[in-house]
Amino acid sequence: MTPRVREILSWYGAENVGTLTNLARILNHGRLGGTGKLVILPVDQGFEHGPARSFAPNPAAYDPRYHFELAIEAGCNAYAAPLGFIEAAARDYAGEVPLILKVNDDDVLLSEKDPNQALTSSVRDALRLGCCAIGFTIYPGSAHQLEMFGQLRAYAEEAKAHGLAVVVWSYPRGSDLSKEGETAIDIVGYAAQIAAQLGADIIKVKLPTAHLEQVAAREVYEKQQVAIASQADRVRHIVQCAFAGRRIVIFSGGAANFDDDALLEEIRAIYSGGGFGSILGRNSFQRPKDKALKMLGEVMDIYAGAAA
Repeated sequence: MTPRVREILSWYGAENVGTLTNLARILNHGRLGGTGKLVILPVDQGFEHGPARSFAPNPAAYDPRYHFELAIEAGCNAYAAPLGFIEAAARDYAGEVPLILKVNDDDVLLSEKDPNQALTSSVRDALRLGCCAIGFTIYPGSAHQLEMFGQLRAYAEEAKAHGLAVVVWSYPRGSDLSKEGETAIDIVGYAAQIAAQLGADIIKVKLPTAHLEQVAAREVYEKQQVAIASQADRVRHIVQCAFAGRRIVIFSGGAANFDDDALLEEIRAIYSGGGFGSILGRNSFQRPKDKALKMLGEVMDIYAGAAA
């Protein structure tokens, strides 16, 4: 085990040996294994956005096996997906890539200003399928947030009791937030803090903008001169909001962006700001495999320090 991975694991002193072992499995796997950086392939978009919107740009991606193969060939640290996709191919690729079972999901068939997530699988499913972790989405700011927070705590307690790690998608959304506010620096920092307080081992948030949504927060940011001018500054602040960097924070790749220069510039900002890595879904599986592998290789080069 590398000194960096050992250092990261030391931040999780309350976790049991099984959870630490599964965190280590993720941190030590793939091209970035041992560096303390992560690139994870998430494919929950078929459920969340619909199959054609997700997979028609690259029809090979309708097949659950495709995503296992992409994660393995690219050397990703882990592959995350809902129950159906993992069940459909886990036996064929058993032990080849760490798995994260996404245990709650939403869809876009009903437009909601205050979204919620359905519980779609269980800790027992994750154990049965050989997963290292569960993944759980919360929407801080939604009218349903307290229900989701309670569900997460119950799932996290059960998962950790069985030695699994907990990965939290913390996405601010709700009728009292503006669209711009969903990625505002103060709101994303708050979302990272909430996930950490609820027991997340790995926290996934969106890249923040310099917008400040809450008046009370804006006053503090301005008075204390919190540095948020550059993307690297904002990444650094989000990591600070997650227990001064003592929780792993990774950043969403967002909607598909096939302008590789723009995408890689975001990755460089995450790297420069001390972020722990990226979770890249549509930017990966909506490309032909050869182009996806090239892009993921360039991303991993940056996180490895080879092309920063």
